[in-house]
Amino acid sequence: QVQLVESGGGLVQAGDSLRLSCSASGRTSSIYTMGWFRQAPGKEREFVARIMWSDGGTLYGDSVKGRFAISRDKAKNTLYLQMSSLKPEDTAVYYCAAKGPYRAQYDYWGRGTQVTVSS
Repeated sequence: QVQLVESGGGLVQAGDSLRLSCSASGRTSSIYTMGWFRQAPGKEREFVARIMWSDGGTLYGDSVKGRFAISRDKAKNTLYLQMSSLKPEDTAVYYCAAKGPYRAQYDYWGRGTQVTVSS
């Protein structure tokens, strides 16, 4: 099992920056990919970004490309999401997730952290 705990959410203004963190514990050696997702009220969960834990390869959703950056600190078992040029439409609960190799779906999820961007 892998436990994930997000932190760093809050209320910011449009144009501000914010960094989210996700601390992983438990069987972290089984992690192959970690990602960030978000869900706004009344909307489907949306893919934000993912990173390959070993080589750091990244992928971003179209709505955040060029504004958000995903990174990880393997020594600290921590995932980050640096968010810049925030927009009101970025308001959502942000979740981190992890999965092992050859897994199509993410197996482990955090409880989420709220990000609210005011205009």
